[in-house]
Order: sequence, then C-alpha cells, then structure tokens
Amino acid sequence: MNTSKPEVVVITGASAGIGRATVRAFAKRGAYIGLVARSRDGLEAARQEVEAAGAKALVLPTDVSDPEQVEAAAAAVEKEFGPIDIWVNDAMASILSPFTEIKPEEFRRVTEVTYLGYVYGTMAALRRMKPRDRGTIVQVGSALAYRSIPLQSAYCGAKSAIRGFTDSIRCELHHDRSNVHITMVQMPAVNTPQFDWIENNMPHKPQPVPPIFQPEVAAEAIVWAATHKRRELYVGSSTVEAILGTKVAPGILDRYLGKTGYKSQQTEQPENKNRLSNLWEPLPGDRGAHGRFDDQAQDYSAQLWATENQDWLILGLGAGVVLVAVGAYLNHQAQQERYVAQKDEDDRISESDIRAEVARQLHQSTNRSSKLDKWNLLTGLTRFAWKALTTESKNNQKATQS
Repeated sequence: MNTSKPEVVVITGASAGIGRATVRAFAKRGAYIGLVARSRDGLEAARQEVEAAGAKALVLPTDVSDPEQVEAAAAAVEKEFGPIDIWVNDAMASILSPFTEIKPEEFRRVTEVTYLGYVYGTMAALRRMKPRDRGTIVQVGSALAYRSIPLQSAYCGAKSAIRGFTDSIRCELHHDRSNVHITMVQMPAVNTPQFDWIENNMPHKPQPVPPIFQPEVAAEAIVWAATHKRRELYVGSSTVEAILGTKVAPGILDRYLGKTGYKSQQTEQPENKNRLSNLWEPLPGDRGAHGRFDDQAQDYSAQLWATENQDWLILGLGAGVVLVAVGAYLNHQAQQERYVAQKDEDDRISESDIRAEVARQLHQSTNRSSKLDKWNLLTGLTRFAWKALTTESKNNQKATQS
C-alpha cells in the first residue's frame, strides 16, 4: 500500500448502512474516497461527511450490476485521485421470502447486485492493482456465507458465491506470486436501514437476527482488514458460533433454524404492503448508516477486539506461561533447599551431642547395674558412634566436592 500519500479507497454501497459507516471510518484516516452506489441523495450526504472530516470524496452514482458502470467508476477515481489502494465491495440487495414465492426476476436481481456486483468490482480493482503489484480488496461478507437461513435463499446464495469465487482468486494470486491482497470480512447481524428497504413477502416487518451490532463495529473490522494481511475476518461471537456450528452439526442447525428462523427475522409489527423497496430503483432521501434497532444494537465486539489484538494476546499468554514455569521452578528449588537444610540439620551430630548422649547412657547405667542394662548401654553407644562416623564421612565428601 502506498503510504506516501492519502489512501485512495473505493467503497461500493457507500450511501447507507455498513458502506456509509465505512466511508466515515476511512474519512477519519484522511483517505480519498470514491463513493459508489445508486442513491445520489445518500452519496451527496456521504460526501459532505467526508469533507467535514478533512478528507476528499468523489460521488459516483453507479449500479454495480452493470460491469461497464463499475469500470467507469474505477477509471474516474484514478483520474481524480490516482491509483486505487483499497477496494471495498459492500453493495447488496435482498428479499425476505420463502423461495417458492420469489419471482425469477427478483432472484436474478438480488444475485446480480449482491454477487455479480462483487465480481465486477473485483475485476475493476484487479485490472489496476495487478500490474502495479499492490493493493487490497475487501469483500464484505456475512456469517450467512457459511450458515444459510430460511427466507433469504437469494442473499445466502450470493454470499456463499462471493466466498467461493474469492477463495479461487486468492489461489490465483498466490500462483502469480502477486502482492495484491484479497480478504473477506464475515459480518453478524447489523443495525442498518436495509430492513426498511428490502423486498418483503412476509406479513411482518423484517429485522436482523439478534445479537445485533452497530454498523461502526462492521466498519472498524473492514478498515482493520484492509490494513492487515488477514485471509478472513470474523466479526462477533455469533458469527463464529454460526460458522463453527454448521461445521460440527449442520443437520441440527437445519432443523433448529427451520423452527425458529421465520419468527426471529420478523418483528411483531405488520408490514405495510404498499411500502417501496430498493430492489429495482434507489429510494429517495438519505438513509444514513443506522437502522431502527439502536436500542438493541451493541457498539462493541469483544471477539473483534481479541482478533485485532491476537498477536499481543498470544505474546501475553506466552509470557504468562513462562512466568508460571519460572515460578514453579523457583518454588521447587526453594523446597529442595529447605529439604537439604533440614536433612543436614537432622544428620549433623556435634561433639556436644556425643558427650550428652554418652552422659545420658552412663547415667542410666549407674541406676541399673544389670548385665542387660550394660549390654543396652554398649549397643546404644555403638549405634550412636556409627551414626556420628557416617555423618562425618558425608560432610567430608561434600567439602571435598565443593
């Protein structure tokens, strides 16, 4: 990445939601940002936020399902700001509906925006990055790329496809020994305006499946992924649980989600059947980054923090293990020294000890003059003398060795 000048960043889906929060995050870094989306109202509002942060932005109304429009946007960014350093694919469309109630053209439209939009964005980025042998592409993914849920067959299919083609491209970049980096950030449920603009065939209003995170958490992860060489990044413990769960017990999750997935994606409020969606055309007005779930959304992810700081955590864990090992060793040494000292004390027989023992034995013998007592006196003194001699011998050997 070129660090001698501000980063040049392209963000698709920049007008609202995660894309809008990501625009703000890069603007704080002073980046020059190409704003790509269909909604001119949202893009103009995003541009004002970028400029208020002291950075620069270029508004590029674009339908990412059209490869020619995507290519034109990339060319305009490089003409205005110079070589693109980071390309973030985030544009999406969706429909909440049982698969059997989705029209073919609706399914195709979701696929063209959410999947092929990433394909065309990646193509435009690689055309420029590969010859320069530098740059980063960030694919904004989802836990649904691994663990599909009911009512979102088109969206889940697109996210899974993004993961598949991204893995393939990564292999090709390794084959070419390219320094271009491509990464994917798998998101949890996020509080964005999409739940008020997606196509909905269900009787109640859509909602993200809890736990819900604020879009700033997602934006932080995207910026971090764009500036670190990580193959893939999971955001939120719920994402980790979903991905691991489907690897361990996919059948159980199929049945569980079949039972709970319909209700968990809808509020209790009835849907307005006359509500417009943005599936075919952008909705007027600026939608911003947040949806209507601020009271439920978390603005921090401990799992993301641990991921971002895992090198320090591993270092700290290693240091802790070393400290425990050193402490155990020192404690063992201290115990050994105490044992040796006590043993030496027990074995040490001084001249005064010998005199005292002889005096005690003689005193007892004067009070009892039988042959048995005299024999006991003799054997007792003999044992004591032998102990004294062996102890002295050991002490002499230690002195010689030292």
